[in-house]
Order: sequence, then structure tokens, then C-alpha cells
Amino acid sequence: MTKIVIIGAGSGFGSRLSVDIMSREPLQDATIALCDIHPGRLAQVTSYVRRTAEKYDLPTRVVASTDRRELLADADFVITSVAVGGGAYFGEPYRSEIEIPQKYGIYQTVADTIGVGGIFRFLRTGPVQHLFFRDMEDLCPDAYVLNHTNPMAMLTWLHSTDSSVRNVGLCHSVQGTTQELAAIAGVPYAEVSHFVAGINHQSWVLELNRGKEDLYPRIWEALDDPEVVAKDPVRFEMMRYFGLFVTESSRHNAEYLPYFMQTEELRKRFNITPRQVPMVPSRVREWQADGMGAEAPAGELHRSQEYTTGIMEAMLTNVPFRFNGNVMNTGLISNLPDGCCVEVPCMVDANGVNPCYVGDLPAHLAALNRSSVAVQELAVQAVLERDRDAAFWACALDPLTAAVLPLHKIHEMFEELWEACEDHLLWFDPDYVGPLPEVCAP
Repeated sequence: MTKIVIIGAGSGFGSRLSVDIMSREPLQDATIALCDIHPGRLAQVTSYVRRTAEKYDLPTRVVASTDRRELLADADFVITSVAVGGGAYFGEPYRSEIEIPQKYGIYQTVADTIGVGGIFRFLRTGPVQHLFFRDMEDLCPDAYVLNHTNPMAMLTWLHSTDSSVRNVGLCHSVQGTTQELAAIAGVPYAEVSHFVAGINHQSWVLELNRGKEDLYPRIWEALDDPEVVAKDPVRFEMMRYFGLFVTESSRHNAEYLPYFMQTEELRKRFNITPRQVPMVPSRVREWQADGMGAEAPAGELHRSQEYTTGIMEAMLTNVPFRFNGNVMNTGLISNLPDGCCVEVPCMVDANGVNPCYVGDLPAHLAALNRSSVAVQELAVQAVLERDRDAAFWACALDPLTAAVLPLHKIHEMFEELWEACEDHLLWFDPDYVGPLPEVCAP
């Protein structure tokens, strides 16, 4: 029987991917092992998954624990989706990672990929999530890790260079972007083929076709439609001047680049609203409803767009499955640095994940990617070597930050952020010998 462990089951991915697992016949007799250190959320999501299995009379076995080591032994797959230090997008320390840079004129919209906020998210997340891999090396060394935690590229880089456990980083920006482009082109998504490569949240739609028809001329025609462009202004502006459409939303992309966020005038022009951080979650998920006096819900076996369970099914059945994954660059994209994390088409079967060769990206697009790769490299160095200086250098090289602030102000902001997040950066204190704090929240 297949064993699938979900660490961070109280996140949005815990319930969603559990239902995805049950929606695939080869996975329906699996054991789903749910782990979250918040007992209340864990109890709620566990009940939801069990009710779903019962609703469809499935043989799925559901177990749960707040201790991941109780669940990891002999796991075949481990899904990771956690937030370390507090809520992923509410409360502290995320609020400080948004508001302190904003004091210095650095406006962020998401702050989970690069940028000052993304770097500090990695500094507090990387060391803790890497402990999961140490446990897997001990308890399930042959498992395959399917990571959904951000910042995706930095975490994949860290785990792949400092662990023997096989892993791939998974995102839904390729699916979401190509679905949007199919709609703009007026073509059913099932009829569209695409070739997308780059780095996570900044991959390039190199080809978009229906059969032998190139759909890009239809996308270029959409540039003349103000209503279409207004829905995704940053990405259409990038296509206008750089020639290809990029993955992730305008909201995300605006903060990765030095072109859209420096001034209030630019933010208004591109309809970019800086992040406002609530102190409590802003949404209640379906599986949480039974804790509010509502009728206990169960899931519908409607599969999401996530690649995760397609990968599992392919490994178990040896029927190939194609997806875009985040993997280490072993010459796959020849004009990005070897050993960085790239997002490329992959084929998976019983032999595991097999990334596809891409070759050179257009030179100007590779150059944009390399700006982010430089930030990622130094952030990973910071965690691997417990090097606070490397963390500062990562912030100083961030494209948006460097476009707005001089070095002395970047350093001042960095020091203020470090002080605000200090309790979650114990990994970097050479005198600290206690355990790292683990707070995993949706």
C-alpha cells in the first residue's frame, strides 16, 4: 500500500491534495498520513479527509499526528507545504517583512519568492524545512518529496544540494498562465500545447500552439484590447518590450523587476496595490466549517490543477506524465548557471522525474532570470553557511530593492528586519544550541 505523508496538512494544500489523491484510482488504497503541529487544524482536516473517503466508500486509510517522525517511516511520497514562524500571509513575522521594507520605500505585493520579504521568508523557513529532509534521510530515504512551500526555487536549491532525498518543487503558475492565454486566444485549453521554461514564477512561454497553429499572434492582437491588458498589465507590458509572456500574475511579477514598483505613479499606472497584512487569516476553508457550528463538510472528487498526484500515479503505474517542475540545472537551460534551480518540462514514470533539455533561452530573458538567480544563490549560501553577510548581499542584489535604495539604506533596512525576525533566525546564531522553533500555519 502506498504511503503519502503531508507535512503542513493544515495549509490549503492538505485538504486539496488529499482529495486529489482519492480522485485517482491507482492512489485510492493509499494511506494518507496528515501532519501539522497545530492540533486544532489537524483534527479538522483529518475529519474532512476521512468523511470524504467514507462518502465515496473508498479504501483510503487516513492517519494523523503532530509529530512527523511518527508518520515518515517507510513513506513513498512526502508533500511539504508549511509556513514557519507564523501564518504564511497573515500576522507576524510576515507583517514585518512587508511593513518594514515599506517604511524604506520598498513596496511588495506578495513577498514569498525573492525581494527582501522573500529572502527573509527563506531564512526562517529553509533551516526548519531542511530538518524534515534530515528525518527523511533516516526514516524514508527512498521517498520522493513534492514541495509546495515558497520560496520554491531557494528551497529546492537548498534541499537538492544538501540532502540525498529526491525532490521536485511544484507550482501552479504554468498551468494558470497557459489557461489564461488559451482563454485570450479563444481556444479550449484541452487543445493547447505549450513549452515553458525559466525559473519559478519567472518562466517564459516559449511556445503556445493548437496543433500546428502558433497562438502567439492572437495574444499579440490582445495588446490592442485595453480591457484584456488591464486584467494583466505588468505581464502584457513585459511581453510588449521583451517579446514573450511570463508566468505568475502581474501582482507577483511587479515585485521581481525594477520597472513597476519604484514610484506611486508607476504603481497607479500598472494598478499595483501593495500588500496589507491582516493579523488573522482572511479566509475560512471548507474543511474548517465544522468547527463553526456548520454541518460537517466532505470533499467532492474533483481534481485540482496541481501536478502532485499525477506525478505519484505515473511513478506507481509507469504511465508517463508531463509537467513543469523545479529541479537543479544540469545543463538543462544552457545559458543559466549550472547548479541553480530551474523550472522546466519534466517527464515522470516509474524511473522518477526526468527533466527535459531546453537549451538557450533568448539572451535577454535569461539575463532577467539571472538577476533573480543571483539573489537565490546568496540566500541559499546564507543558510548553508549560516552566513548573515550573504543574507544581506542577497537583499542588496534584489532588482527592486537596488532600484530604490542606496546601499547604506538597504543595510539599515536589513538590520531592522533582522531584529524584528530575530526569534525566527536562531539558525544564524553560532551560540544557540537549542531546537529551532517550528510554527506551521496556512
